[in-house]
Amino acid sequence: MMRRLIFTILPLIILTPILVRGQGMWIPSLLQSINEPQMKSLGMEMSAEHIYQVNESSLKDAIVSFGGFCTGEIISPKGLLLTNHHCGYGQIQSHSSVEHNYLDDGFWAMSMAEELPNPGLTATLIRRIDNVTDQILEGVSEELSPAERQSLIDRNINAVLSLATKGPYEEVAVKPYYKGNMYFMMTTITYEDVRLVGAPPSSIGKFGADTDNWVWPRHTGDFSLFRIYADSNNMPAPYAETNVPYQPRHFLPVSIDGVEEDDFTLVFGFPGKTDEYLPAAAVEQIVEVLNPARIAIRDKALEIVDSFMRADEAIRIQYASKFARIANYWKKWIGESQGLTTVNAIGKKLDEELAFQQAVEASEKYRDQYSTVLPGFERLYTQLQPLALAREYYNEVFVRNIELLRVAGLFGRLPDLYADNGEAGYNDFKARLESFLAGFYKDFRPEVDQQVFVELAEMFVNGVGIPTLSNPVLESMDSAGVKGFEGLAGMLYKNTLIGEATSAQELLNLPPDQAIAAIQNDPLIQLSARLKAAYDQQVAEPYGQINNEIADLQRKYMKARILLLPGNYYPDANSTLRVTYGQVMGYTSYDGSAYEPQTWMTGLMEKYKPRDYEFDVPERLRQLYADKDYGPYADADGRMPVCFIGTNHTTGGNSGSPAIDAWGNLIGLNFDRVWEGTMSDINYDRRFCRNIMVDARFILFVIDKFAGASHLIEEMKLVRPKQPGYVPDWKRDARPNQEDSRYPVPATGGSETINIQKRKK
Repeated sequence: MMRRLIFTILPLIILTPILVRGQGMWIPSLLQSINEPQMKSLGMEMSAEHIYQVNESSLKDAIVSFGGFCTGEIISPKGLLLTNHHCGYGQIQSHSSVEHNYLDDGFWAMSMAEELPNPGLTATLIRRIDNVTDQILEGVSEELSPAERQSLIDRNINAVLSLATKGPYEEVAVKPYYKGNMYFMMTTITYEDVRLVGAPPSSIGKFGADTDNWVWPRHTGDFSLFRIYADSNNMPAPYAETNVPYQPRHFLPVSIDGVEEDDFTLVFGFPGKTDEYLPAAAVEQIVEVLNPARIAIRDKALEIVDSFMRADEAIRIQYASKFARIANYWKKWIGESQGLTTVNAIGKKLDEELAFQQAVEASEKYRDQYSTVLPGFERLYTQLQPLALAREYYNEVFVRNIELLRVAGLFGRLPDLYADNGEAGYNDFKARLESFLAGFYKDFRPEVDQQVFVELAEMFVNGVGIPTLSNPVLESMDSAGVKGFEGLAGMLYKNTLIGEATSAQELLNLPPDQAIAAIQNDPLIQLSARLKAAYDQQVAEPYGQINNEIADLQRKYMKARILLLPGNYYPDANSTLRVTYGQVMGYTSYDGSAYEPQTWMTGLMEKYKPRDYEFDVPERLRQLYADKDYGPYADADGRMPVCFIGTNHTTGGNSGSPAIDAWGNLIGLNFDRVWEGTMSDINYDRRFCRNIMVDARFILFVIDKFAGASHLIEEMKLVRPKQPGYVPDWKRDARPNQEDSRYPVPATGGSETINIQKRKK
C-alpha cells in the first residue's frame, strides 16, 4: 500500500494543473517535471535545468544557507555574498562599539585585508537532492503504531545515510516532505570562514525600522555583503589569514534593467516553516487563543526595552538586535491574525474539510481508513488548547524574553551533567557555557531584564491558564518574604550569582563540587529549575503526546487528500532549498487602497525625519538625491528605484533570498512580506500575499555612489537583459561559436559585463 502511494503522489501532482500562480515552495529537483510549463507561461526564458542540475553548474550553486537562519547568494567569482542587513545584523553589531558604531555609520572594507571574520558564521551550499522515499519507507505500513513507524523510519534513515556517497567535506541529511509521506536526501558542503565586507548604516539598511516592518510601501535598503573564504584547494577551512576567496561553481549576474509589472520573478532560498494544510480547528486556535497571548507578552516586553533604549545610547546599541528580533514576530502575528480573519481562512478550511469528508464517504476503498481523520482533529485540538496556551506563556516569558532565566536554566544543567557524566561531562558543558556567556553578557543589562521580569512574571501568573504551573513563582515570593513581583525581582536579581559576567565566571572557576553547591543555592537558578520541572511534568509531556498524535493524523490527512482530492499540493517549508515563482505585481489592500509594485527614492525622502532613529536619512544620501546623482542605476525616466513587490510565496528563512529574473540574473533581494500577506504561512491568498524585495539597482547605487566601494561593483557582472543583443550565459555556453561581437565574452566565459567605470558621471 505505502509503496503504491510513493508512485501515486508524484503523478497526481505532476498531472494536475497548478491553480494559483505564485503559490507554493517547490522542490528544485522536481521543477522540470512539475512546474516548468507554468513558469514558462509566466515569462521564464531559462529552463528548469538552468535552475537545478547535479552534474553541471546551475543557479542552485549560487544559493547558500546563511548561518542556518537566512539565505544568501554569491554574486561574484570571488565568493562575494549578498544577504539582508537584518540577517547580518548580529555580526555588524558584534563588531560595533560606541567608538566604532557600524550600526549607525555603516561598514565598508576597501580591501580584502579589511574584511572582518565572524566566528561561528557559516555558509552552506546544496550539492544535490535525491528522492529516497522508497528506501526510507521500506517495510513501513499503516498497521504500525506511530512509535513503531518512526522507529523503523529512523533505522532506514541511518541505513541510507551510512551508504550515501559523499565528496570531501560533504554532509548528508534526510528530510521529510508532505508530512512524512515522502523523503529527500540533501548533500551539502559548509564553509566556516565568512567575513563581513560591507553594510550600509541602519538608516538605510533598517530604514523605517519597526514602523515600516511588514508594511508596503517600503523604502528599506535591507542588504549587507559578506565573503566566503576557503583553503588553497577551494575547500572549507576554519578562519585563517592564508585562506583565499571561495571560487563558486556559479554566481549570479546582476541586472540593471530593473523590473516592470508582470515581470517573471523567481525567489530561491531556504524557507523555514509553513503549515498550509492545517485543519480548521488548528487555525481557529492560532487566531483566537495563541496569537493573542504571544502578542500581549511581546507588546509589554518591547515597551520596557524600548524605554531603556531611548534613554541610553549604550543600551540602544546592546539591545538593537534583540529588540528587532522580538518585534519582528510580534508584528507578524498581528498581521497574520488580521489576514486570516479578513479572508475567512477558517471558513475556507471548513469548506476544504467538507469536500474531503464527502470524498471519503464516496470512496468504498478509503472510507473506513480515513473517516475518523477530521473528528480526530477536533478531539485532539480541544485537548491540546490549554496545554498549547500554557506552553506559549512559558516559552514567551521564561525562555524568550526574560534573558537571565534562560541563562539560569543553562547553569541548572551542570549538576545533572556532573551526576550523570562525571567531571568530563561537567567540563565539556562548562566550556560551551563559557563561550556562550562571553557574548551574552556583552549585550546584557540586568536593570533592563529585571524590569521585564516584573511585568512578564505577573502576566504569566495571571494568564497561564494552569494555576499549578505558576506556583513556583508565588512560592518564591512567599519563601523570600517579599511582596509583589517588584519585590521578588529585586530579591532575585540582587542575590543571584549570574547577574553579571564577573561573578558568573567566578562561579564557573570554582571546583565542581563547590560550584554545584552554589548553583543549587542560587535563588534565580532555583526558581528556573522549579519552573522547568513543573512545565515538563504538567505541560511538555502531555503536550508532546497529543502533538505526536496530531502529527500522525496530519500525515494521514495529507496522504488522503492527495489520494482523494488531486490538486495543487506542494510540500510545506522545512528549511530546505526551495523555489517559489511569481510576478512583479501591485495589490489592493483590505481597505481598498491600491498599491503600485515599485517604490522610489522620492518616497524615501518624503518619509525623512531628522534625528528620528527610524526615518533619518544620511547626509550623503540626501545630497545624492538633491543632485540626482544616481550613476547608471536610475530608470529611463531618471528615477532611483528602491523596492518592489511580487507574488512569490515566501516565509522566514527566505530573508536574503535572491529575486531572479527570467534569464537567471539578480534583480532584487527578498527581505519581507506585506502585512496583509503574513498569513501566507497558513493561508496563501494571491489577492493580498506579496513579498518585498530591495531593487538590485538601489543596492548597486548604495555600494557605488553612497559608499564609494566601486571595487565591489567591479567584481560583479552587471547585465542588461532587456536590451537588444542580450545573450544570457546559458545560451552562450550552448552556442560558443556564435558570440555577439557587441558584447564580448570574458576569457573565462559567462555573461557580458557592463563597464560601470565608463558610465559614471
